[in-house]
Amino acid sequence: MKTYFRLLSFAKPIEKFAIPYIIFTVLTVIFSTLNLVLLAPLLKVIFNVEKPNPNLPKPEHWTDILKNFNYYTNWADLHYGPAKTLQYVCLIIVLSVLLGNLFRYLSQRVMENLRIHTLLNFRKAVFNNVMNLHLGYFSNERKGDIISKVASDVQVVQFSVTGTLQVIFKEPLQLIAFLFTLFSISFKLTLFSMLVIPISAFIISRIVKRLKQQAIESQKSYGNMISYLDEALSGIKIVKAFNAVGFIKDKFNNENKRYSSITKSMAKRQQLASPTSEFLGVTMISTLVLYGGSLVISGHSDLKAEEFIDYIILFSQVMRPAKAISDSFSNIHSGIAAGERVLALIDEKPLLTDAPNAVAIDGFNDSIKFENVTFAYNEKNVLNNINLTIPKGKAVALVGPSGGGKSTLMDLIPRFIEPKTGKVLIDGKNINDLTAESVRSLMGFVNQESILFNDTIFNNIAFGKPDATLEEVEAAAKIANAHEFILTTENGYQTNIGDRGSKLSGGQKQRICIARAVLNNPPIMLLDEATSALDTESEKLVQDALNNLMKNRTSLIIAHRLSTIQSADIIVVLENGEIVEQGSHTQLMSNNGLYKKLIDMQTFAEV
Repeated sequence: MKTYFRLLSFAKPIEKFAIPYIIFTVLTVIFSTLNLVLLAPLLKVIFNVEKPNPNLPKPEHWTDILKNFNYYTNWADLHYGPAKTLQYVCLIIVLSVLLGNLFRYLSQRVMENLRIHTLLNFRKAVFNNVMNLHLGYFSNERKGDIISKVASDVQVVQFSVTGTLQVIFKEPLQLIAFLFTLFSISFKLTLFSMLVIPISAFIISRIVKRLKQQAIESQKSYGNMISYLDEALSGIKIVKAFNAVGFIKDKFNNENKRYSSITKSMAKRQQLASPTSEFLGVTMISTLVLYGGSLVISGHSDLKAEEFIDYIILFSQVMRPAKAISDSFSNIHSGIAAGERVLALIDEKPLLTDAPNAVAIDGFNDSIKFENVTFAYNEKNVLNNINLTIPKGKAVALVGPSGGGKSTLMDLIPRFIEPKTGKVLIDGKNINDLTAESVRSLMGFVNQESILFNDTIFNNIAFGKPDATLEEVEAAAKIANAHEFILTTENGYQTNIGDRGSKLSGGQKQRICIARAVLNNPPIMLLDEATSALDTESEKLVQDALNNLMKNRTSLIIAHRLSTIQSADIIVVLENGEIVEQGSHTQLMSNNGLYKKLIDMQTFAEV
C-alpha cells in the first residue's frame, strides 16, 4: 500500500479532482440503486390484482426504501388510477436513468482528467530525474530498460493504479448501497446471501497470489526486448557485416517467447478470477431463488412476489461491483510492480550534484589547472597524481596509448566525473564549488561520434539555443565549412537529417557538430578524436573547420593523428594514468621518449 499511495502523490492537487468525483459518484450510486428499486412498484402496477389499500400506513423511517415506494405507488393508484400511476412510475424511472447516466459520465470525465494529470506528472518526474543522473549510470544500465520504464511502465501505472482508484471508491460505495437496500427489503435473506462474499474472496486471493512477481518478471523481460531492438537497429550495419542476423533474431525471439509465456500465465490467472466470482454469484442467486421462492410460494415470507423479484434483481447486481473489485485486485499487481520499477528510477540519485553553496562562474580569464588529481573506476586508479596547467588561449593535445586516461582527464573538466583526490581549478576556483551548468556553459564539445538528432539541420546546429537566428546559424556553418553542402541538400537548413544524421556522410555530420559548437561561442573547446573516423578528404575539411573553431580559444584535444596535434602549443603524453612527457612537438621529438616512439611506430598517421 505504501507504493500505491506514493504513486497517488503524483496526482496532486488531488482534491481538485477528488471532490467533484466523490459528488458525482455518490449521485450516480443513488440513482443507479433507485432505478432497480423502482422495478417493484412498476411490477406491482402492471400485475396489480389487488385494489389499492386506502388504509396503508406510511412507513415511519426513510430507510424502509421499498415500503416508501410502495406506499406512494398505492397513494397514486388511489388518486389517479393504475394507468396514470404507470405513466408516473415510468417517467420517474426514465428521469432516474437519465440523471444516473449523466452523473456517471461526469464522474468518468473527472477520473480521466485525473488519470492524464497523474501520467503527466509521473512521466515528467521520471524523465527529469533520468536527465539529472550522472553519465556513469547510463554505462551500467540498459538503455532499452530505461526506455521501457519511462514509456511502458508509466502507462501500466496510469491504467492500473488510477483505474483501481475509481474501483476502490465507486464500486464499494455501490456495493454498500445495494446491500443497504437489500437489508431494508429482507434482513434474513440478505444475511443468508452474504455467505458467498468471504468464500469468493478467499478463492480469488488464491488465484491471483503470484501475479505481482509475474508482473515484475514480465516488465523486466519487456525491457530486455526493447534493449535488443535498440541495439539491433543502432548496429544494423555491423549485424549484417558479421552475418549475425540469425543470431540477433534468435536472441530477440527467445526473449519474446519468454515474455509471451509470462504474460500468458498472468492472463490465465487474471481471466480465471472473473468467471470464478461470476459462477459463485450465480450459484448463490440460484440458491436464493430456490430458498426465497419456496417461502413466497408457501406464503411463509413477508415479501410479495413483485418484491421478491425486485430483491433477486437487486441481488444479481451486487455481483457486478463485487466482480469489479475482484478484477481490480488482479490488475493492481501489474500496476504496483510497474510503479516500483519506475519509482526506483525516480529514487536513483545522481552521484554528482552541486554543493549547497555552489556559485556560478561567468567567464574564463586565466587557466585550467589539475592539482594532484587521482581518479579511480571501481577502486582501480585510471589517473595518478596528475598536475597540469592549461593556459588561456593555448591548444593542449593529449596523446598516448589506449587506456592511458586521456578521455578520463578530459571528462573531469566539465564535471562529468569527479576526482577521487585532488582538485580541478578554473581561474583558481575549485569546480566542485561551482555550479555544473555554469562550468559547462564555458565549454564546447566535439566528439569522435557525431551526436545528432532526428531533426532539421537548423535545429541541430541551434541545439540548446532556441532563440538563434538563421543568420547566426549560417555564420556558424560557414566557419565549420558546412554552409556549402547544406545549401545542396533538399531543403537547405530545413532538411531533416534522419535518425542520428543517417542522411549525411561522416564528414558532414562532424561539420554540423562543429557548427553547433561555434554557435555556442564558448571560450573553452574539448575535442575528443574529432577526425579519427574520417577519410582524408573529409578530414581536411573538418580539420580546417576545427582550426577555425580553435582560433582565440583554449582547446584540449585528444587525437591519434599527427596532423591534428602537431600544431598544438602543448602536447601532454599520458601512459598508465600518468603524465610521462610534456612539451611542443619539436621538443618531444628531440627527447627521444615515448612520444617519439609512438611517432616512429606510426601510431599517428601523417596526412
